[in-house]
Amino acid sequence: MKNPSMVMLRRNFKHIARNPTSVFNAVLMPVVVMLMFVYMLGDAFSVGVPYVDYATPGMLLLAVCYGLGSVATSVNSDMTKGIINRFKVMDVPRGAVLTGHVIASLMTNLVAIAAIIGVAFALGFNPSASFVQWLGVIGIVVLLGLATGWLTVALGLFAKTPETAGLASVPLIMLPFFSSAIVPADKMGPGVKQFAQYQPFTPIIESLRGLLNGSAATGDLLAALAWLVGIAVVGYIWATSTFKKRA
Repeated sequence: MKNPSMVMLRRNFKHIARNPTSVFNAVLMPVVVMLMFVYMLGDAFSVGVPYVDYATPGMLLLAVCYGLGSVATSVNSDMTKGIINRFKVMDVPRGAVLTGHVIASLMTNLVAIAAIIGVAFALGFNPSASFVQWLGVIGIVVLLGLATGWLTVALGLFAKTPETAGLASVPLIMLPFFSSAIVPADKMGPGVKQFAQYQPFTPIIESLRGLLNGSAATGDLLAALAWLVGIAVVGYIWATSTFKKRA
């Protein structure tokens, strides 16, 4: 008997392949943003290190966030068009439907991450990370993909229409720009500086930056893990409870 989660995962991949816009947003758009900031505008930023080394960790996070809109829209379409109710009649487990969306999102994220890292090396990226530190980077990226995936699934289920579901994910897409992804938080103006310092994405980016530079701070790592686990738990509970109410 086929694994229901794998069946849902294959279904989601087929939908992604048939939707070029989602592929562009998830993979090509982060590369375009990186080329814009690093190749075109990099000399305008003074951050104490080569700008490509500074910006790459933030671009990894941006690569995860850029594909979230299509995930929320896809989840909401399944709900509002009655597809999930058909799965219930077919006795497909509730968890398989939601997990399929999350894992498909994660796999798309990993492709985008690989593209960003390839472009970064082409632009002169020179990390000092050891093999173990690279494993740490991969672990944080995977946990980030799972956490944002579950939160986005929850937003998609909560929204009333596919259009509002796509809009609901916009804050997650914009949040990295108000973090230390592009420039250090202490170079920002009053108000924005404090927001950037205490929002969840900044310690995640600083953890990635520290690992890639070979000097990760324990405080940043603990804060990043706490945020990621917290977001994942909230997203999972919110998604499953909303699914029970609406399905």
